[in-house]
Amino acid sequence: MTVNHLPEHRPASVVRLPDGTHVYVSPEQLPAAFQGPQVVHQHIHQAAPDKTVQRIALGSGVGAGAVAAGVYFGPLLVAVLTAMAANIAFLAFLAVGLGWGVHTVVKSIGSPEGTQAVKNVRKARRRRS
Repeated sequence: MTVNHLPEHRPASVVRLPDGTHVYVSPEQLPAAFQGPQVVHQHIHQAAPDKTVQRIALGSGVGAGAVAAGVYFGPLLVAVLTAMAANIAFLAFLAVGLGWGVHTVVKSIGSPEGTQAVKNVRKARRRRS
């Protein structure tokens, strides 16, 4: 079965007219004023929060190297600073714990009870040997 009764296929495209409406029409059917490529203006109003540095770098004309560095080294810097802060917090906790332990030992040895405890330990050592 042949399909000869259908109209001939002509390429058509969507064209935006000056009044803002869109028309599905082939370029041959348009007046001469509408011939030629259509310019599309695209405005991006919002960007992700982590793209601020990249937008500033591109806006100031620095180029793709600064953008790549911001994309790569930004999160890397955050990770390094977080790891450093965790290490420093752990060391501070360790210092406080050791300081408290040393303080407690020195306080107990320096008091009269500490002196008596040292004498008792010496007597016990003498008895064993």
